[in-house]
Amino acid sequence: MIRALVFDFDGLILDTETALIDACAIIHERHGRPFSRQLACEAVGRAELHFDPWAAFGPDTDRAALDAEWRQVNREIIVRQSVLPGVLDYLLQARHLGLRLGLASNSDHEHVDRHLDRLCLDHSFEYVRCIEDVSAGKPAPDLYRAVMEKFGLPGRAAIAFEDSAHGVQAAKGAGLWCVAVPGPSSRQHDLSTADLLLPSLADCPLAELLERFGS
Repeated sequence: MIRALVFDFDGLILDTETALIDACAIIHERHGRPFSRQLACEAVGRAELHFDPWAAFGPDTDRAALDAEWRQVNREIIVRQSVLPGVLDYLLQARHLGLRLGLASNSDHEHVDRHLDRLCLDHSFEYVRCIEDVSAGKPAPDLYRAVMEKFGLPGRAAIAFEDSAHGVQAAKGAGLWCVAVPGPSSRQHDLSTADLLLPSLADCPLAELLERFGS
C-alpha cells in the first residue's frame, strides 16, 4: 500500500535546469561564442560528464566574472517560473488522502529552501533532504533512504517522482516505486528503469496513479 510520495526538486517541481541552460546560452550569445544546448542537456544530472560551460571562451577567460553573470541571468529567469504542471494538484490530493510527503534533492538547502519559500511550498513537505544531509548524492540511494527512514516506512510504501536517469537510479536503489517525468532538459535520458513514464503529472490524476501501484 502506498503511504508516501517523495519528490525530486530541480526539473520536477521547478524547471531550474532549463533556466540554467537558457542563462548559459544567453551569455554565450552576448559574448559572441558558440553554444551547444545538446551537450548542456546531456550533462543534466550527470556530474561524470564534467560539462564545462565556458570551454568556448578559451583558457584565459575570467571564469569568476562569467559565473557571476550566469547566476544573475539565471535568477532573472527563474524568478518568473512557477511550479510545473500537476505538482500542486498532487500535493493537495496527497494531503487529502493522508499520504506523507517528502522531498529528496541533489541540490543544497539554500537553493531548495529559498525556492520552496518563494513558491509558498515551504510547509508542504514533512521531510526535506538535500545533498549536504547525506554522504553521497544521486545516483546513490542515500537521499531517498534518509527520507524513508524518517517516515519509518519501507521503500515499497512510497512513490518517487524524478526527471533524470540518476534520480530514477537513486529511487529504485532505495526500493521505491518511481515515476519519471522528464523535462525539456532531460528528455534524452534513459529512463527505462522507471516504473512509469509520464510527459507531465497533469496527465495522470494521483488517484489513478495510486490505483496503478496497488494502493
